[in-house]
Amino acid sequence: MSCGEFSDVDCSAVLDRVQEYLHSEMDELDLTRIHEHLVDCGPCLSEYGLEQLVRELIHRSCTCTPAPEHLRMAIETRLVQLRSEGLGLPS
Repeated sequence: MSCGEFSDVDCSAVLDRVQEYLHSEMDELDLTRIHEHLVDCGPCLSEYGLEQLVRELIHRSCTCTPAPEHLRMAIETRLVQLRSEGLGLPS
């Protein structure tokens, strides 16, 4: 999937790295490129918004101790699976 005229960054590349983006685990150039893509691409922004919402809900619900690493990885894996199944998001 690609936005063509809206961005030189491929949608699949953005969605593959959205977790890194959410956690600011990339260099400034990549952060900027992905941010600009999300601003211009409705489908990717919808996907990013969904993952950000899930992250915020988990954060609000887990105020005592951080989730175990295996749980976090299981959730992230499931989000990737749901995204690959389409989640009913526009393509």
